[in-house]
Amino acid sequence: MHVIADISIVPLGVGLSLSPYVAACEKALAEAGLNPKLHAYGTNVEGEWDAVFGALERCHELLHEMGAPRVSTNLRCGTRTDRPQSLEDKVRSVQEKLGKG
Repeated sequence: MHVIADISIVPLGVGLSLSPYVAACEKALAEAGLNPKLHAYGTNVEGEWDAVFGALERCHELLHEMGAPRVSTNLRCGTRTDRPQSLEDKVRSVQEKLGKG
């Protein structure tokens, strides 16, 4: 099943700078064959369910390996069966309605 997800993975107990952890997760998502779209407070990904959730598991593993005693993830995800849809489709639809497409 194809899933579109917005993921925010936060290591806890590692100090104030989180960018090394974000970079590690971005790399893991890309290595899983996903095309992560980083934004200010998370990352959008799309792909097959098992690939997306396997990559999310790998991110948790990596952050623990990097010394994070706790990892918290906020996740929003959606699936649909009526037609295929990509991240770009969702954005394009709104941009068209704003007269930007």
